[in-house]
Amino acid sequence: MFWKFDLNNTSHIDQLLDREGVTLRELMEEEDVLQECKAQNRKLLLFLSKDHCMQELVTLITEEPPADLEEKTRFKFPNIACELLTSDVALINDKLGGDESLLEKLYHFLEQEPPLNPLLASFFSKTIGNLIARKTDQVISFLRKKHNFISLVLNHIDASAMMDLLLRLISCVEPALLRMEVLNWLNEERLIQRLTELMHTGRDEERQSNASQTLCDIIRLSRDQANQLSEVTEPDPLLAVLESQENVAELLKNMFEGERTEASVVNGTQVLLTLLESRRSGLEGLMDLYSQGCERSYTVNSSILRAIEPHIKDFQQLLLNPPTRSAILTTVGVLEQPLGSARLHVARLVASLLQTCDLSICQEICRLNTMDLLLDLFFKYTWNNFLHLQVELCVASILNHSAHADLQNPGLQNHEERPATGTGSQVEEGTPGQNSTSDPANTPIQDLFQHCRLVQRILGAWEENDKIQAEGGRRRGNMGHLTRIANTVVQNLEKGLIIITCISTELPEDCRGRWESFVGETLRETNRRNTVDLVSTHNLHSSSEDDDMESPFPNDLSIQQAFSDYQIQQMTANFVDQFGFNDEEFSEHDENINAAFDRIAEINFNIDADDHSANAAAFEACCKERIQQFDDCEEEEDIWDEKEINYATQIKARSRYSTWMISCEGSPGQKAPLVASDSSSSGCSDSEEDPGENKTEGSPKTPANQTTAPMR
Repeated sequence: MFWKFDLNNTSHIDQLLDREGVTLRELMEEEDVLQECKAQNRKLLLFLSKDHCMQELVTLITEEPPADLEEKTRFKFPNIACELLTSDVALINDKLGGDESLLEKLYHFLEQEPPLNPLLASFFSKTIGNLIARKTDQVISFLRKKHNFISLVLNHIDASAMMDLLLRLISCVEPALLRMEVLNWLNEERLIQRLTELMHTGRDEERQSNASQTLCDIIRLSRDQANQLSEVTEPDPLLAVLESQENVAELLKNMFEGERTEASVVNGTQVLLTLLESRRSGLEGLMDLYSQGCERSYTVNSSILRAIEPHIKDFQQLLLNPPTRSAILTTVGVLEQPLGSARLHVARLVASLLQTCDLSICQEICRLNTMDLLLDLFFKYTWNNFLHLQVELCVASILNHSAHADLQNPGLQNHEERPATGTGSQVEEGTPGQNSTSDPANTPIQDLFQHCRLVQRILGAWEENDKIQAEGGRRRGNMGHLTRIANTVVQNLEKGLIIITCISTELPEDCRGRWESFVGETLRETNRRNTVDLVSTHNLHSSSEDDDMESPFPNDLSIQQAFSDYQIQQMTANFVDQFGFNDEEFSEHDENINAAFDRIAEINFNIDADDHSANAAAFEACCKERIQQFDDCEEEEDIWDEKEINYATQIKARSRYSTWMISCEGSPGQKAPLVASDSSSSGCSDSEEDPGENKTEGSPKTPANQTTAPMR
């Protein structure tokens, strides 16, 4: 270590501080100035907290450095100044937060015309954010006196640092009572309404994106803090405005008013998706949405749904006529008309709306044939797994919803033929939710099986994929998701649900036969292959004999799902049981002393006492010939008696032993002889030269004229 050889090493900064006329720039040139500051170097802190030094530090982070400086060193001192001001040292925090002239100098940075220098904006945001957390009362009181503070921040919202500053105001203020005062102040300044206005299609994309991200973060932060701070009884005013029907309606109006751009659609839909997120915490948030359906804990403010419902037809139009995009080159060729982010976000929104299980929303989606359009896109864009996942979630939600409704209202089985609604390209106009909720023709499950013809589409796509692969083509990228959709349908049929069973019996005779054959043979074999162990799945994927299971792209789900299931099993409650242990093995021995012995009874031995195989006979013969019995009547030999040692016998015996070993090994296909000559055992005693030799006593047939060394 650096202190090993010089325990009295004095920092060069201390030497500089002892010198008269030292400047702040000279100190900032030192490499260890930040380390010394955080180490509470008293002399350095007293120097930095001087008025002229604090003024210079604030100036460095708020004013543009000279343009003639080299780019590598231009922002060196502003960066060091920011680190010094945010080093979380009480003396610097007290000086910066308690001096209003310094706060005014900081605030003046916001009064500049946009755009701000993004690096200086990050320095400013970090410094103010640190003061909000450490000198909360002084800074909040100062900012509340500035009536144009929120306006200035939103004026520079194109800089992401301003978004971070707003979030610090919401999340870093303590205690809870003061935080509620700040939230009420921000609500009085109409923060949410102003951010929503920035989502208008006429705004530039950078402002829209940051405003959208800010709204999403406010929703999540507000919900998380409401769950964690149980002592707060007053509702969050910002969250209340965000979830109000008026604000959601205003957001949708800004999205679709004027020219519909992809940026406005994507950014606005992200806010809607965040509002529709389930309010769950802990391990429940890790559960798979695919398998939960309507039985999951899902709480959505009904005002959000009522505001979205009239605009479902606008999202439907986006599926039909998306914003124009140019052709793109993909790994499978040129895509003339890409799916685009707008249509993908619409698919995500439809999946989230169906997961709420709101009857009026589901009927409106059925009336507009939205699922039919999504299935068209599913089979058209065969390599877009982001889309495939959303369509799969839609199908799973509908099937699980029907299962839930079937148990509550079995009378829905008396359905009628739905009226003709035209092709998918013709969207009906009318008042959303105008159909009676009791009209069975508008149930999503019937729309899925009868109008969307889900079963026929699955069979047709599978047969077409088999034909392509038989001709040497690639396996389509949506086959993994299609397999899971088919499994979901089969699982619901096996549950004996009335609605699904009745609809399945109305399929054409030839279609029912194909479906039964597909489920009993093709799908069963596919599931068997997809559920093998991970190593086996890898072998299947690399084998040329199983080309029908392969995909040249990693978006195929056959291997991904196996690995995903392998990971998910670690989170299950019965993982310990599945892994092969039980609770008794981890308990104290005093509590369960027999736990370790109970498993002995589980060991299965399979020993045949009557087994007289050739190997057993050879082993017995070898043992009888090489193992000699001790003769108790023989006079005991004195091991300390000096005798002449003749090494010739040992060398000769070892030579014969080596010859026997070579004859035993022989060729790889030749069996080794198991019976050795008598002389092979004559000299095989232990010696220091070769501890690995066979430790058997000498044979009584040793020649009399040679003496062997005694065993030691």
